Amino acid sequence: MAKFSYTAEKAGGEIYQGVAEARDRFELYEIIRREGGRLLHLTDETVPRVWSTRYWDVKLSRVSEQQKIVFMRNFGSMLAAGLSVARSLSVIERQTKSPRLKSVVSHIGSEVRRGSTLHEAFAKFPVIFPAQVIAMVRAGEESGDLSSSLKLTADNLERTHTLKKKIKGAMFYPTIVLVVIVGIGALMMIYVVPTLAETFTKVGGTLPLSTRIIIGISNALSQHTITTLVSVLIVGALLYMAGKSEKGRTARSYLVLHLPKIGEMAREVNAARTARSLSALISSGVDVMTALDITQDMLKNVYFQEVIAAAKKAVAQGEPLSSTFIKHDHLYPTFVGEMMAVGEETGQTSDMLKNLAVFYEDEVDRKTKDLSTIIEPFLMIVIGAAVGFFALAMITPIYQVTENIA
Repeated sequence: MAKFSYTAEKAGGEIYQGVAEARDRFELYEIIRREGGRLLHLTDETVPRVWSTRYWDVKLSRVSEQQKIVFMRNFGSMLAAGLSVARSLSVIERQTKSPRLKSVVSHIGSEVRRGSTLHEAFAKFPVIFPAQVIAMVRAGEESGDLSSSLKLTADNLERTHTLKKKIKGAMFYPTIVLVVIVGIGALMMIYVVPTLAETFTKVGGTLPLSTRIIIGISNALSQHTITTLVSVLIVGALLYMAGKSEKGRTARSYLVLHLPKIGEMAREVNAARTARSLSALISSGVDVMTALDITQDMLKNVYFQEVIAAAKKAVAQGEPLSSTFIKHDHLYPTFVGEMMAVGEETGQTSDMLKNLAVFYEDEVDRKTKDLSTIIEPFLMIVIGAAVGFFALAMITPIYQVTENIA
């Protein structure tokens, strides 16, 4: 498959440029002819080889959430302005700076020119375009209002991305504090404790259990550094694998829901994500069962996934969507089920879901601003306990030595 950049002319005399993939220049002629154009000039762009910098730029670079949002928004605006799908993709490909996104847009454009639908072309890149995006694009194609569907997709991605950023931002401060404390502790174990341990050994006597624990950790870090690091990495890998298992995911989900303050925020975050996803999909024309399927895959907490699975069974049996959420008010706040019921009664389910999403996103925003204040006392307790244990372990033998001398 070769990649060509070309200049073509429409029947009305408009000159335009584009990039397309084709088996040869004859297939490119056919592609442009189907678009209603006439090829004026083309350049065969050699596909980058494995040893080339461009090849690895494409393979190693990633497409950020912000780039996806900009892509969707610009794509929808171009279609609304009257450009064809193929022309819009060609313009976006030339404008984008990300090597990875440029390559993806090029492949999508080529698939569209060969007759594939846009959602089928998107589906070839599931890592970049999740099922929710593909479903909304498909609904936009079927309804004949693709530009609005793309703009709605961009809005949905932006709100979800903003929510993630706020949660990560709230956890940034405590994470940095813990990393610094662990780093300082490791340096003390390597450089300070061995000197004190040597002194205790010369004096003799039985050391307290806490002191022996500290000295044992210090010896492991200073005398067997590589072995200790490898052991830590192995334990970390095992814990990661256990966390990915079904039991591990269930345990992690249970822990998050039962942590003070964090559990309440987790319920509101999942309520916001569920409402946002269902609202965007249903308003785009996706049927309720498909919307629930996609939403279930999007949620990370096992217990909330089980609620969505129960909602699918209830809807399939003819029950209203809100009934399941009302029954599970220990997970989803009561307000969620009530608002869904109002939406179903008034025929405005998607609007009510959107209002729910905005409400809980604002609630999470407010609570994440206070999260650092909530976590600070907990951090102080943890740090104080660690410092107290270390001080006690090191000072107790010193007192014993002093008493023996006296």
